[in-house]
Amino acid sequence: SDVSHTMQHWHVYQKWNRKLFKEMYQAYKAGRMGADPSGFWYQGELGFFDNYIIPLSKKLKECGVFGVSSDEYLGYALKNRAEWEERGEEMLKGMIEEVEQLYPSAAETTDTNVETASGS
Repeated sequence: SDVSHTMQHWHVYQKWNRKLFKEMYQAYKAGRMGADPSGFWYQGELGFFDNYIIPLSKKLKECGVFGVSSDEYLGYALKNRAEWEERGEEMLKGMIEEVEQLYPSAAETTDTNVETASGS
């Protein structure tokens, strides 16, 4: 799913992009990933499209390996890249808010525990 979702309808791309971001953020919070993905996600997606997905889609089209579907894959990749460039920063803000609620920082967890213990 790291690749195929980028060459499908926008709603499919969004769904799997969110899931991958959540998975990587969870790994970061658990100490299994060195960098917070929220710091590089927007630009990283653009680079992934430009340097991997779009060239791959063009090669699939040239080879004709998927017949007429190859045209669709390239078209979706180009549309998704353009849509992400336009809306991705705003979407990322929402994704960050969502994962921060699911995986609060240690300081936030400690504050909540102190408030609960003191009866506040």
